[in-house]
Amino acid sequence: MQILAADIKTIKIILKEARIHMNNTTANMPLKDSLKPSPLALLPIGVFLVIYAGSGIIFHDFYNMPAIIAFLAALLTAFLQTRTLSFSEKITVIAKGLADENIITMCLIFLTAGAFSGAVSAAGGVEHTVNLGLKLLPASWSAAGLFIIGCFLSISMGTSVGTISALAPIAVGISEKTSISLAMCIGAVISGAMFGDNLSMISDTTIAATRTQGCSMKDKFRTNFFIVLPAAILTFVLLLILPSHSEVVSVYAKDANLLLIAPYLFVLVSALCGMNVFAVLILGTVFSLAAGIFTGNLSGMEIFTCMGDGITAMYDITVISIIVSCIGSLIKYNGGIDWLLTAIRQRIRSPKGARFGISVLTAGIDTATANNTISIILAGPIAKEISTEYDISPCETASLLDISASVTQGLLPYGAQVLYASAATASAVMPLSGVDIIAYNYYPMFMAFCLLGWIFLRRTHNK
Repeated sequence: MQILAADIKTIKIILKEARIHMNNTTANMPLKDSLKPSPLALLPIGVFLVIYAGSGIIFHDFYNMPAIIAFLAALLTAFLQTRTLSFSEKITVIAKGLADENIITMCLIFLTAGAFSGAVSAAGGVEHTVNLGLKLLPASWSAAGLFIIGCFLSISMGTSVGTISALAPIAVGISEKTSISLAMCIGAVISGAMFGDNLSMISDTTIAATRTQGCSMKDKFRTNFFIVLPAAILTFVLLLILPSHSEVVSVYAKDANLLLIAPYLFVLVSALCGMNVFAVLILGTVFSLAAGIFTGNLSGMEIFTCMGDGITAMYDITVISIIVSCIGSLIKYNGGIDWLLTAIRQRIRSPKGARFGISVLTAGIDTATANNTISIILAGPIAKEISTEYDISPCETASLLDISASVTQGLLPYGAQVLYASAATASAVMPLSGVDIIAYNYYPMFMAFCLLGWIFLRRTHNK
């Protein structure tokens, strides 16, 4: 009996040591890349859309609810869903997602682009660029001229809202002094703003689209430009022949300093020549500060505060990008991305269907969020998986994302661009609502047709 008791005790010790060894082994095992595909894993996105879009519908203002609050609620939902992992393991999952080279690069580009934008704006580059365009273009081109100036300004500044803020008051003045309808002038401004928002090397949408797909900005610009060029030409021609012009407006007489415009040209040309985007933005910022100091527009602490203001303006989108990456990592681990890809693949039969699916997905998210950058960040990882499956080049996928988001954003009556433009008409004899304006946003409309033509009418080429 004593021998048997000793044997049992020995067995218990062995089993205990075996359990300890197994627990240690399990703890040190790498986490799975993802669980089984499940539609429930997409619940965080649904929570975000309900909170963000729901507040916009209830309060009649889609910018009443800060996007970051809705995204934090979505992140909390994703954390609560992932029950198979401990809290520290969940942190490990999102840390791996944040460690992605594209996410880090995107955030750093956002901040350096903000520094450039703040410096060049404070130096007076925006005002003088507008003045030069108004001075060079004939008065008979008033509406078409607003579009051309908007195109150049937005592609140089990288922001559609900034372009609208600078040009919309001028558009109101031109409308009051000519026979051109205010809605057409404002529509021309928004059209020009969306041109650069989609194409600019320092636009947050371009940055998000290229980084999520892992392609160069130069390659994306080349592909994107040839898709939307017919839309820009058609818009210019339409704005040239539709209005009837009556008199020259005095606003064209303002002076423009070419030195203050030069930083925009430097950034545009350098980026197109393939220079590293960080080098372009840093040198462009230094160039802008030097021009501002030389002309007397900047002095003392203004040299630093203008850069700080520009960087601060990028905080929201940078933090949102980080939070969205965290949410995406948990959604992917829980099998949401795999389920969504499976569902999309079941409805896609060809590369054309894949391109159309990416475009519809992006447009749908933008309709719900009223933010084209956020829609690209959300749709980007899914689009990358689809494009890899159907052998679509990264630069084309980035173009599809950016164009789809820009088309939708330019036609949303509750989007920031249309809302800013509508607010600028408050001083006019007959102020405009967002619905009044979108009928004259010709460029986003033509861009939609060009995108569909690119998807369905051209021959399919592999990478």
